[in-house]
Amino acid sequence: MEVFRTAILQPGPPESFALQTVQQVIKPQKGTKLVQDENQLLENILRTLLQELVSSAVQSGEQIMQYGQSIDDGEATRGHIPRLLDVVLYLCEKEHVEGGMIFQLLEDLTEMSTMRNCKDVFGYIESKQDILGKQELFARGKLVMLRTCNQLLRRLSKANDVVFCGRILMFLAHFFPLSERSAVNIKGVFNTSNETKYEKDAPDGISIDFNFYKTFWSLQEHFCNPPSLTVAPTKWQKFTSSLMVVLNTFEAQPLSDEEGDANNLEESANFSIKYLTSSKLMGLELKDPSFRRHILVQCLILFDYLKAPGKSEKDLPSESMKEEINSYEQHVKKLLEMTPPKGESFLNKIEHILEREKNWVWWKRDGCPPFEKQPIEKKTVQDGAKKRRPRWRLGNKELSQLWKSADQNPNALTDPQRLQTPAITEYWKPLAEDMDPAAGIEAEYHHKNNRVYCWKGLRFSARQDLEGFSKFTEYGIEGVVPLELLPPEERAKYTPKPNDRSKRAKKEDTKGAAHQVEENQMATAATEVDGEGLRTDVGAFVAPLDTDNTATVGNTSQGSSPMADEHQKQSSDTDGGQEAGQLEDDAEVDAEGDAGMIDGEMEPEVDLDAVS
Repeated sequence: MEVFRTAILQPGPPESFALQTVQQVIKPQKGTKLVQDENQLLENILRTLLQELVSSAVQSGEQIMQYGQSIDDGEATRGHIPRLLDVVLYLCEKEHVEGGMIFQLLEDLTEMSTMRNCKDVFGYIESKQDILGKQELFARGKLVMLRTCNQLLRRLSKANDVVFCGRILMFLAHFFPLSERSAVNIKGVFNTSNETKYEKDAPDGISIDFNFYKTFWSLQEHFCNPPSLTVAPTKWQKFTSSLMVVLNTFEAQPLSDEEGDANNLEESANFSIKYLTSSKLMGLELKDPSFRRHILVQCLILFDYLKAPGKSEKDLPSESMKEEINSYEQHVKKLLEMTPPKGESFLNKIEHILEREKNWVWWKRDGCPPFEKQPIEKKTVQDGAKKRRPRWRLGNKELSQLWKSADQNPNALTDPQRLQTPAITEYWKPLAEDMDPAAGIEAEYHHKNNRVYCWKGLRFSARQDLEGFSKFTEYGIEGVVPLELLPPEERAKYTPKPNDRSKRAKKEDTKGAAHQVEENQMATAATEVDGEGLRTDVGAFVAPLDTDNTATVGNTSQGSSPMADEHQKQSSDTDGGQEAGQLEDDAEVDAEGDAGMIDGEMEPEVDLDAVS
């Protein structure tokens, strides 16, 4: 201990003598790093030395962080205790001793100090925040530091030590990461012990309405426990009736701009976190714009909680309650906008804060996922070497390599072995194995759920197996699998029955015959039209001939019509299955008859010319 007491009096930085002092006192086995027993021994020595230094500072009447401070040659030397803490902090940072030792000494120091000295101790903690927050030290001492700060907050007065409490909270916010769950109220528990006490009986000589006084301060009972409003409807009705009385009073007694300027909130340095509840001060408090804003902002926070996202169904307000909340919220915002000074600007800031608060609500409901992301390590470039961006011949690396391989092998792109379509049985084999109940493939890993695999298989089946492809509409993707790949019990599901085959074949034959009859009828009609056109032309051609020749032509044409009639009678006696063929014969007979008419008419014409 005396060695350390002498070491802290040495000038110069701690790295010049700290490790040599530890080696002199402990004589470690590994030279520069202490084992567990050696760390425990060193910690006991340092804690005892710290206790003696604090005791000496108290006896001398000096502040503990300034004890032993002196001025030599115009330079101020640090006190004994800060010097000891610097030495231990250096040893912890360089991992010569256990990393949590410095946090243990700081906790002991705050417990042995008065609140006046604790401010100086905490100032030292704030100055070393960057070193204490390093990962190798933070992982070892974060719980000790959290316990130290919480003990300080319990000892401080929330009314008189507001600034010091704020320093501690700000330090914790910077020291711990955002995703640290120890500082998050996961369950959303409210501090119901924060009870606001006010007068229950009216005192003598009061100048205000005492019923309004009790109604006004009774709102704090609901503000400290908002969940109770959604559980009991009677409490919500009581709260709304009391709130309407307060809001109507604020609206009936508006504040002027002069009253707002007299209480300039931006220039005042002291803010009270809790107002006095004496009935004698009620009249003055109603004229204070800061007092009104506190109450109105409490209302907005309460409404925002009741409408908070992510709640379960049982915690959500009813539809009628939602409408009432929106109505009261608009009324409160209107009063905030009317409250001087700069009411509209103040309302916009409050709305912005409440909107940002929703992000934190969602973050807590999601389990507080971490915000931090590990930085990407950048490769250092050697001095003098400039990093040049590679240039590719065809724009990118892949196309350039493909073009290069094509130059080396001209047949690379035209080789038939380059792309091969797999056989349909080979491609559907994985799906067939999945369909086998004995394989026990889970539905999540079934090939039929792979859209790309099914799409490729349908294209292959459309080219190689039309019969299997036609089963897709009836059986789905599993019906396309060839039957020879399936086990017997699965094959029976996708094999069509014989009756279904015969019915399908008959239906297809009937459709084909009907289609053929329609085509033949259309052809017959076209042929008859052509024959009539020919008759008309020939009649016009032989019109100038003599009457005898005309009669001969008439006999010839009449002689052809009984043949057509006979053919029509024969066609009517045949079966319906031969109807298409008979129609074709009728068309041929009609065409021959027409041709005979033409021949009969043309031959007499030639004979008459010869006679003449």
